[in-house]
Amino acid sequence: MIDLLQSISLFSSLHNSQLQSIADKCATRTFKAGTVLFRENEIGTAFYLVVSGAIKIYTTNNHGEDKIMSILTSGDSFGELALLDGKPRSATAQAIEDTKVISLAAKQFQQLLKEHFDINLSILKQLSARLRETNQQVQDLTYMDARQRVVKNLVKLANDHGSRNGTIVQIQIKLNYNELSQLAGVTKSLVFQVLHELQSKRILTVSGDQFLLDLKQL
Repeated sequence: MIDLLQSISLFSSLHNSQLQSIADKCATRTFKAGTVLFRENEIGTAFYLVVSGAIKIYTTNNHGEDKIMSILTSGDSFGELALLDGKPRSATAQAIEDTKVISLAAKQFQQLLKEHFDINLSILKQLSARLRETNQQVQDLTYMDARQRVVKNLVKLANDHGSRNGTIVQIQIKLNYNELSQLAGVTKSLVFQVLHELQSKRILTVSGDQFLLDLKQL
C-alpha cells in the first residue's frame, strides 16, 4: 500500500511513517468498466485515489441527459467535495474501464486533513483547477460552436491522456461516441460528422475504441 501511496502526488511530501499511518486506514478496491462508484445527490462516505484505469465524473439533467465534467486517471483523486462541505455528491463517478482505486472513509479523510497541511494545499489546488476547468467549459459552450468543441476536447484528451510518437498521439482513454458527445456537450450524430471530417482530412484515425491524432495535420 505504501508503494501505491508514494506514486500519488497528493502524498509526495510525506515520509514512510506518515504513509504507513495513512495506509493502515485505506482500502484498495477494483471496479469493472461501467461500475458506478457513487451517484449524484448521494451522501458522501469516502475519498478516492485512482491507481490505474479511468473514471468519468458527470452530471445528469432533468431530461436524463449526461454531461461529462472530467476524466480522471492514475494519480488523480476525487470525492472530496462532499466530505468537505457535508452536502450530497455533486456528480456521479463511473469507471470507464477496469479501474483500481484507493479509498479512504470520510472520518479518516477529515483526520488526514487535520494532520497534514501540505495535503490541504494539494486538495485546494485540485479544487481550484477543477473550478477553472468548469469556467472554461462554460465559456466554450457560450462562445464556441459544436464542431469546435468536439475538436477542442479531442486535443485536450490527447494532451491529458495521450501517448505521443512523433507527431502522432494515441488517446489512451477508451471513450465511446456517447461519452465523446457528453464530454463536448453535443449530439452523438454531430460527433460522427466531425470525426468523419477529421478522418477525411487525415487528422484523425479511428480503429475500434482507439483514436490516433496527427498533430502535423491540425
